[in-house]
Amino acid sequence: VGLAALVVGGKWVVAGAVRLATALGVGETVIGLTIVAVGTSLPELATSAAAAYRRNADIAVGNVVGSNIFNIFFILGVSSVIRPVPVGAGANLDMGVLVAASVLLFVWMFTGRRRTLDRWEAVVFLVLYGAYILLLATGVVGRG
Repeated sequence: VGLAALVVGGKWVVAGAVRLATALGVGETVIGLTIVAVGTSLPELATSAAAAYRRNADIAVGNVVGSNIFNIFFILGVSSVIRPVPVGAGANLDMGVLVAASVLLFVWMFTGRRRTLDRWEAVVFLVLYGAYILLLATGVVGRG
């Protein structure tokens, strides 16, 4: 029953995202990279925030990194087995942002003396995410 509910819910999310993109006059990718991505990431936010608050850094980091690895390899893999997923030229920017964020995370967390993501570094991540969303929303990066 739970799996069936997830499938139906997934169909509703996709249909709603397509309608929203059409209504706003933006590309479906923009809606997927913003609203759908944030909505599906809220459980990770809650889990990692609670873990960080409780000083369980390994859970906080492991949850985010593990979820992203699972999404990239397993979810995209299963989706592509069901039906091949074409990757448009616009994905080049998104992949670049993903690689840049991963490199920054690695440099700031795993090569420093304290091996800690400090608040100022977290603010840089938030500002960069805001800039990325602004570029998507304004169509500066050629989506639309």
